[in-house]
Amino acid sequence: MKIRLGYVSIAKTLDLTCSKTITYTNFKKDNNFNKIDEIIVENLNNLEKIIDYNIKNNIHFYRLTSKLIPLATKSDVVFDYILKYQKQYQKIGEKINNSKMRVDLHPDQFCVLNSTKKEVLANTFQILEYHYKILEALNIKNKIIILHIGSNVFGKENSIKRFINNFYKLPHYIQNCIAVENDDKIFNIVDCLNLCQKLNIPFVLDYHHHLCNNDGIRIDNYLKDIFNTWHSIPKIHFSSPKNQTKKEIRSHHDYINVEDFIKFLDKIKYLDIDLDIMLEAKAKDEALFKLVRLLKYYDYKFIDETTLLL
Repeated sequence: MKIRLGYVSIAKTLDLTCSKTITYTNFKKDNNFNKIDEIIVENLNNLEKIIDYNIKNNIHFYRLTSKLIPLATKSDVVFDYILKYQKQYQKIGEKINNSKMRVDLHPDQFCVLNSTKKEVLANTFQILEYHYKILEALNIKNKIIILHIGSNVFGKENSIKRFINNFYKLPHYIQNCIAVENDDKIFNIVDCLNLCQKLNIPFVLDYHHHLCNNDGIRIDNYLKDIFNTWHSIPKIHFSSPKNQTKKEIRSHHDYINVEDFIKFLDKIKYLDIDLDIMLEAKAKDEALFKLVRLLKYYDYKFIDETTLLL
């Protein structure tokens, strides 16, 4: 059973970001598209450096930033963010694909597919189209865009029905990219599993969210079904709470609690399937490598810098 560890967006070791932006207010002062162009080029250059860093350190799993292109989802800021930069996308995509690195995207809280507000829903469709275009420009074959079910307006049952109705309004090429993640307040693993089975889409288990929001559900009874929603290697999210207080238990810690991680490994090892685990820790790649060092201390075996053999 191989477990590959990944991290989100920023390579702390390099001190690089590919999420540089310009605020909508500042842009509208003079409609400075040259500034947007400058930022896009810098973000893409930094993304290529981060991909190179991942390859050299055998990091096989990475979450792309949703903020690669500034203001791309603003309906009144129209510009070409694909064709003009095609050579850069192609070069980065070739490196990702040649190294067989797994990448995905996770839109922010403004992407709400079950919203009751027309303007939010219209923006959500635009956000999803943007994410798809980035993955397509990079020539990513197994495209994954991770969503929460979203709003709980008018109750769970109605909220899930809205998600399903709006899901079927999406173009098929975007439907084929959607995966659903359980959240830390409303929709638990049973809600998400039932939805994913109905839509035949993957379920991304977030273990930290489950601990925050579980209604007494025993996760052991659902792990096999959760992983069976995947037609490829399943992926999950793992993080540690910033603090055990009620106020901070939902926030992510800078690093991963190794004892909690080992307890989770003990829960899943009987399934004997390969698994990719995205570490949602604020220290990013540094948290990943700290966890690796600790796991080695506890005599876990690694076949490369980030791949654990369980």
